Amino acid sequence: MGLKGHWYRGGTSKCWLFDARDVALHAPTREEIPALLSAAFGAADARQLDGVGGGTSTTSKAAVIWATPGAEADLDYLFAQVGIGDPTVELGSNCGNCATAIALFAVQTGIVPARDGMTKVRMRHVTSGAVLSGSVPTPGGQIPKSGLARVPGSSAAGVPVSLSFHGPWGQNTGALLPTGNTVDQLQVNGRTLAATMVDAGAPAVLLAADQAGVDLSSMTDNLTAQLPDLIAARASAGLIMGLRKPEDPPQNAVPKVGVVAPAGDYIAADGTTITAGSHDVRVRMLSMLAPHPAIGLTSAVAVALASSLQSSVVATAAGQSPSTGTGTPRLLRVGTPAGVITAEIITDDTGAVSEVALHRAARHIATADIDVAPAAELSA
Repeated sequence: MGLKGHWYRGGTSKCWLFDARDVALHAPTREEIPALLSAAFGAADARQLDGVGGGTSTTSKAAVIWATPGAEADLDYLFAQVGIGDPTVELGSNCGNCATAIALFAVQTGIVPARDGMTKVRMRHVTSGAVLSGSVPTPGGQIPKSGLARVPGSSAAGVPVSLSFHGPWGQNTGALLPTGNTVDQLQVNGRTLAATMVDAGAPAVLLAADQAGVDLSSMTDNLTAQLPDLIAARASAGLIMGLRKPEDPPQNAVPKVGVVAPAGDYIAADGTTITAGSHDVRVRMLSMLAPHPAIGLTSAVAVALASSLQSSVVATAAGQSPSTGTGTPRLLRVGTPAGVITAEIITDDTGAVSEVALHRAARHIATADIDVAPAAELSA
């Protein structure tokens, strides 16, 4: 019996989505899920040749979904970042692009009944407890199969999905600023780098691009020379943020790590020129052990929250007051390798950021029965 999976594009990622009831037929306990996904994706091979993985960090993702009627959210999901050339599956991070796909999946499969106008799906990320919401257009209660929405980083159209991340923040570490500081000094390979470490959307460490030796006037290179320092910064920040213990090996998925620079003309990954007036700040993130081709949505949320903090690396680069005013939405335009994305930053009546919304697109690609070795063989 194969493992039934649903293949979706969400934003600039591709994700295999699995109903928890189907997963339980192969992996009865949650502890067995990583081995199952590793085998299904062919993770041990860098090409993922004998599995359904795409061979890149943005196409080697999965989520297991439980419907939770009557609970705080409509569904729970466990996000998995599957290794490439490494059988390890990391469950500690989250992915907004996959959450975009999950919202559409929930409507298309009836987990959340379609309403007339707009259907809102509330999703709880199991690992962190964070609750996200995705709004899918369902005019007349009709379930959408296709759409015309596009996002930077993909020329393909999809169903528009408005994805919102909601406070409270600090779901992974207990605080928006895990160290209590807006800026900390990281020791990285004999150098000291100013860093803003936030836990919003996902734990993230954001560095000034010039200090990290990264030139963001072009986003076409693979950052080979800078990768050792950026990976070391992730390892150092993981300790400081309390995401791992000194005896634990560094993780590749968390915290997210990226570099930030003021707005300026730059060459995008496709060779086009993005003008300085189109964005407020330039950002380049890592995805696992390579530069992200766009920006993960959880990283975009972290950047948006950091921009609201006085004297943070992002606020300094943006060169604008971080204050949005009580209850007043503010737009932050983020220049990425794929182009400019816009985050809507919404505050509560105290002036604190309560929600970050991003406009995405998703599409169902396929439903398949994946031939995976039996669980007993996976653990052998």
